[in-house]
Amino acid sequence: MYTDLVMDHFTNPRNVGEIEEADGVGQIGNPVCGDVMRISIAVDDDHIADVKFKTFGCGAAVATSSMVTEMVMGKTLGEAADISNKTVAEALGGLPANKMHCSNLAADALHLAIQDYLVKNGREADVPKILRALPKEHEHSSH
Repeated sequence: MYTDLVMDHFTNPRNVGEIEEADGVGQIGNPVCGDVMRISIAVDDDHIADVKFKTFGCGAAVATSSMVTEMVMGKTLGEAADISNKTVAEALGGLPANKMHCSNLAADALHLAIQDYLVKNGREADVPKILRALPKEHEHSSH
């Protein structure tokens, strides 16, 4: 059902926790299944210097959160914003179809953290340039 990589990220998640005084925080949940993901980022010179996650959900939710943190470490905000839930699932070798919608929200939480950082730093005009698509309003809360 799950790839070895999904199982590895579930049993040995990377970058678990929360950054104190984070530069940006994004939280998203799925009301259908109850999964909630929270990603915090530290930004240095428009690069992600550190990223941590806290996830309440199934193994696939933990694995996707872990994978997204590995994918974005050191990337520019624009590069990080290009990561989608689909590319996260692909990086893990795929997810079962019934887990794609509810458990793979990690990129959405990341995008909200980037938006939070930009807004906190008076860069609202950069939000649509860097983040081309944000999750629908009813699906998330910033924190």
